[in-house]
Amino acid sequence: MFLGKTLSTIVLAAGTIIIGLLILPTAYGLYTIAAIPAATFLLFQDWGVGAAMTMFCAQRRAENRQTDLHKIIIAGMTFELATGLFLTLISLLMASFVAFTVFEKPESAFLISLISITILSAAFSAAAQSVFVGFEQMKLSSYTMISQAVVQSTLSALLVFFGYDALGVAIGFTISSVISSITAALLLYFVIFRKLHSKFTFKTDLLQTLKPMLKYGIPLAISTIIAGILASFYYFMMAIFCSTSIIGNYTIATNFTVLPTFLTIPIATVMFPVFSKINPEKEKTLLKTVFASSAKYTAFLLIPATLAIIVLSKPIIGTLFGNKWSDAPLLLGLSVIIYLFAVFGYISINSLLPALGETKFYMKLNLLTLAIGIPIAIILIPTLGIIGVILSALIDGIPSIFISVIWTWKKYKTIIDLKSSAKILLTSLIAAIITYLLVNFLNTAYWIQLVTGLALFSAVYLTTTPFAGAINQEDMKNLRYIFSRLGTISKILDIPITLMEKISKKQTPSTN
Repeated sequence: MFLGKTLSTIVLAAGTIIIGLLILPTAYGLYTIAAIPAATFLLFQDWGVGAAMTMFCAQRRAENRQTDLHKIIIAGMTFELATGLFLTLISLLMASFVAFTVFEKPESAFLISLISITILSAAFSAAAQSVFVGFEQMKLSSYTMISQAVVQSTLSALLVFFGYDALGVAIGFTISSVISSITAALLLYFVIFRKLHSKFTFKTDLLQTLKPMLKYGIPLAISTIIAGILASFYYFMMAIFCSTSIIGNYTIATNFTVLPTFLTIPIATVMFPVFSKINPEKEKTLLKTVFASSAKYTAFLLIPATLAIIVLSKPIIGTLFGNKWSDAPLLLGLSVIIYLFAVFGYISINSLLPALGETKFYMKLNLLTLAIGIPIAIILIPTLGIIGVILSALIDGIPSIFISVIWTWKKYKTIIDLKSSAKILLTSLIAAIITYLLVNFLNTAYWIQLVTGLALFSAVYLTTTPFAGAINQEDMKNLRYIFSRLGTISKILDIPITLMEKISKKQTPSTN
């Protein structure tokens, strides 16, 4: 999953760099605005059936109930395709109204119509990926991600090069989404579905199978819709109150906020079926151990990566684009601050709650976030513009994070190693401060600042973390095991792990 996410993101980054060098900020901003309606309609497409497919497939496989898997896949995919088709048609019919009346940007009408096609294709791809995760076939998810990334980057970059600007980016995005759904369909059928055997009475089994899936999924879906509505509200406000040029800069910045998701998406995706298979009543110790480990190792990887992006945001943007996107570094640094809350284990909690069926509580958390986010956005976005968009998204979820941490601790006795998390944050801040001072001292090319900054940050973090006792010998053994399946990359990652082990051993007092 990590390799697939990494490779697909590298391919997308290559396409983004080429597009960023060729396209005007106003054109990129127009494409971003045109993509908002389809993203909003997608919120109402799934209704939690995708998450239900993942959980039910994982549970049935753990219970060795193979005959149910066939029914789950057919019922889930039928529902996803039906809702995807319906919402695609609605989006197409409303494209002109949204462009002319809501956004007051008539030039976006055709782009909105074109991108509407991705609602159906994305619905199918997401449903297939839910099955892949439920069957723990992470490589199939990787193939789907990579196929979309290759087509999107190649086609979009070529069309922009030939002068199609926002239209070229939209065409590349739409066609890549369609090809990704076709790839997912082929993989789902040949690798998983055709190996399952079961008699399926369409009308009877469809309804009987969908009922428990919707019962589980709808509260979770409402949570997702609430969170998505809030994000869409921010984007609609952005389209109304911000210029297309600054939105273009914001889009460039958000393209780089995917860097932390190299870590968050694989971890969160994998942890969902893992937590689903744990019985919280009979396996309390196992649940506590898995949760604590996932939270700690996420923080160990994500906190330094986030702070490195913040202090090196200007060299990152400058190395690739020069000074063309002058506002992007600040927007990038602000946008990734949310990942620092990984010290409280919120990424693991977001997988834990739905996996254990706590969808109603999850829904309440999102309602709280919505209640906080809308008034904040109404105040901040008209006055601060794009900065208001970022600050609203940062502030709105903070109360929910702390409430969820306390609630899961009280009900499931899940414990976050706050002492280790604090040490990880401290050593990361030390590395960030030293790197920031050096980068600002160097009056050299952006790429030299970037390379030097990355090397210095890594060196300081890898030496101070074991020195401070943020991770121990057992943690490093676990990390080596976790990375052992990454092939050649595991050998590269073994170098810093070995270094940390040596430092840790020197800090451990010998016993006679």
